[in-house]
Order: sequence, then structure tokens, then C-alpha cells
Amino acid sequence: MKRLFLLSSLLIASAVFAQKNDAIIQTDQMQQAVARGAMIWDVRDEKSYLEGHIPGAINIGEVGAVLRDPNKEDYIPTEQIQQIFNAAGLDINRDIVVYGNRGNPYVYFGLYTIHYFGGKQAQIYHDGIDAWKAAGLPLQRERQIFPPVTVALIPQPQLVVSNEEMLKVAQSKSVQIIDARTPDEFSGKDVRAIRGGHIPGAVNIPFEDNWQDPATAIKLGKKQVADNSGMSLKNQTDLRKLYSSLDPNKETVVYCQSGVRASETAVVLKNLGFKKVKVYDSAWLGWGNNLKAPVAEETFLNVGVLNGKIAAMQNKINQLEEALKARSN
Repeated sequence: MKRLFLLSSLLIASAVFAQKNDAIIQTDQMQQAVARGAMIWDVRDEKSYLEGHIPGAINIGEVGAVLRDPNKEDYIPTEQIQQIFNAAGLDINRDIVVYGNRGNPYVYFGLYTIHYFGGKQAQIYHDGIDAWKAAGLPLQRERQIFPPVTVALIPQPQLVVSNEEMLKVAQSKSVQIIDARTPDEFSGKDVRAIRGGHIPGAVNIPFEDNWQDPATAIKLGKKQVADNSGMSLKNQTDLRKLYSSLDPNKETVVYCQSGVRASETAVVLKNLGFKKVKVYDSAWLGWGNNLKAPVAEETFLNVGVLNGKIAAMQNKINQLEEALKARSN
């Protein structure tokens, strides 16, 4: 009887341990996180946060806008991020769960930020506020205030790949490279740097392919679906099929345009058991703008054509504004 009790206890403890160490959690686990006093980080913009958030959640504004340089799309100086976190009471060393809207890759960027600066206990609530509301769970509208903290942020360079390192990685046959951008970005049709195309040897698996319905965002725009439920992650079996051509024991580097979409794919891969996953943080902005870096399916940004399109668009806006003025008069 004692042995049976001991075995049961071990199984329960193992299950709890496995659940806690799962980087991506579900609504019931989110409820458990709230109950145990985990720090909850809502990475949405302030307006959305104040319209209703998970009780106890902290917010510093839209994470991509607050923590990144708008032009380079790299982190602002570490000292500034440290000041923002400490003033908000956001202690990266605590048990933390990050959430936003379902399918928003900036949630994963928030998790990546915690890990990059030394945190080790963070998790993701992928379905986020949408699933929380759908479950009929309570919302808080007033801002959650935490006392300031004094926590040093220490970058972990081993988690990322620099531009210099990526030049070497691209020549290595022992490293797998995943391009998490759209097929048009990958092929050079959609140019978002000086050059379009992709890093030679990279495999294109758009980050949306992690979703149950990768076309959900497009369908929402066309009002073909009523909600974003299609942005929920595929089950483990389907995710394993998606990445079945890759070796989980090999070093894997993921990139996108600026590191945000890649951060989602990196977390998904780690959850599947991939052992050596890194993010090329400078991503296509760093690679495509470096004319010494080799590019497959290379195309160039035609600035003259782009300026012409912008001018034509501005003319249309001016005409519409004049027409609206004429009607109001």
C-alpha cells in the first residue's frame, strides 16, 4: 500500500513538473498560474489592456513598440529596458506567464526577451485573452500596480546568432536554417530590405504554419471567419509532421524579418524537443541590408518605383480629402 501511495505521489509530481516545464500552456494551466501567484505579463497595448485583462496582469505597453528601436527593429539599450522593467515591478527571475491576443507573435517575443536577459521560468499562454474570455473567466480593468524592483538584466548571447556568426552558419552544412517569413518574402517577391530573397540553404516554414489554419489572418481580413480560433496551435502530432524534415538533434537557427516571428517558431521547436535552437535576431533586416552576405533568389528594392507608388497613393489621398471637403461644404 505504501509503495502504491509512493508511486502515485511520484506520478503526480512528475505530471506537475512536466506541466510546469511546458513552455506553452492552456487555459486551465493559466488559471493555475494565477492561483499560485505567478507574475502575468500582458504584452498588448495599454488601451487593450485597460479594456480588460487577466486579473493581476502587468502591462508596460505594446512590447514591440516599447522595447525596440522603430527603425532598426533591434532592442533599445539594455539599461533602458532594465529601467522599464524595474519601474514596473517586472522581475524576470520570477515565475512568469506571458500572454496577449491569440496568434500574436509578439507574445513569443516577450518570452524571448525574458530568456535573453536571464529569466528561466517564463511560459506562454498562446490562446491568450481570446481563450480566457471565451471560457467566461473574470477580467480586471484597473491597472495592476507592483512595487519597483532592482533586477539586473544580463544578456545571454548564447541564445542568439549575430550577423558575423550567421555568415559562418550559412556556410555550415551541420546547421539547419528555418526562414519563418511568408513564401513571397522568401522568394524575393516581397522585398523588405535593400534586397529580397533568402539565406542560402534555408527552409521556408512560415510561422503561421504552426497554426491550425495558417490562412486565418487573411480570412479575418476578408471577413470569411468570425474569430481568430484558427490561430490556435496545431496539436503536437501535426507540429511534428510540419518539422519532420528536420533533425531535432542538430543545431537549428530560425530567422524572419526582425526576430519576432522567428521567436514563435523557436519556442514551438523547443517544445517539440529540438535541443539546440537559436534565433538570428538581426534577421532579414541584418542580412538583406549587408551587400556582402550571399542571397538566394536575390532581388533588389527599386527605390524609384517605390517612391512613385507612394506619390501616387498620396495623390489619391489628397483627392479623397478634397472630395470630402467639397461634400461637407
